[in-house]
Amino acid sequence: MNLYLSYLFIFFWSSAFISGQFIVQSASPFAALCFRFCIVSAFFLIFSIIFRERIRINRNLIFQAMITGILFHGFYLGGVFFSYSMGLTATLSALIVCLQPILTNILSGPILKEKVTVTQWIGIFFGFLGTILVIGYDIGTEIPTIGVIASIVALLGATSATIWQKKFTHEISLSVNNFYQALSAGIFLFIISLFFEISFINFDTRFILSISWQIIMVSFGAYAILMYLIKNGTASKTSSLFFLVPPTTAVMAWFVLGEKLLLIDIIGLLICTFGVYIATRTNVSKNVHNS
Repeated sequence: MNLYLSYLFIFFWSSAFISGQFIVQSASPFAALCFRFCIVSAFFLIFSIIFRERIRINRNLIFQAMITGILFHGFYLGGVFFSYSMGLTATLSALIVCLQPILTNILSGPILKEKVTVTQWIGIFFGFLGTILVIGYDIGTEIPTIGVIASIVALLGATSATIWQKKFTHEISLSVNNFYQALSAGIFLFIISLFFEISFINFDTRFILSISWQIIMVSFGAYAILMYLIKNGTASKTSSLFFLVPPTTAVMAWFVLGEKLLLIDIIGLLICTFGVYIATRTNVSKNVHNS
């Protein structure tokens, strides 16, 4: 089941890079994200009430969940969306963010006491190599510096959130966890939008369709799957899935936006897939033998 969930996660998460490009054409980045997570938090609150989840939990657990929300939704998504508004392409932004598995592997050992094997590092190498082939770009092309910096902030946010989620928030039910994360993100993004942008949202067809996709398929779908995978697996194994996001994003950009997909892109995608398989197969085998 985790394998199919991983495939769904990769598809939904990659689609966010495409739909995000449409959103920033109709709204300022932080205002759009604030709007999105206000709706998401309301949904998870209603969901938790209907299924009688315990919402009033220990303050320390609430704090831990809210920190995850600020890191993941605030810094990660805020950085990605802001990079779009600065002119950075979806594929280049995805490439920078996909460095997360390397940082997570480096930090998960000393922080989470997880053992990262040589096989996993080999898989990481192939995953990164395949990603570079797919998203390779002309180094002479003008690249918005602020957009690159924003993507690096997003990278650090995603890495920190993955480790924090694995280390601290495993005692909270998925719906309650997502409620507090979305709530904290909405508040954080509202404050950011007040001080760092001229906020606006044009509720045109493009915005409504794109934000609806991100709310339903990304926030309710991909993010819930990600939290489940982190909770039920190792942080290093789960984060290796992010190496499949940039190549998948490139394919989607070719199909939706009409961008070119060359033979080298297809080769890179195959190498990347092989890398993820190598990085995750050891833990999968152990889980099978232990069940």
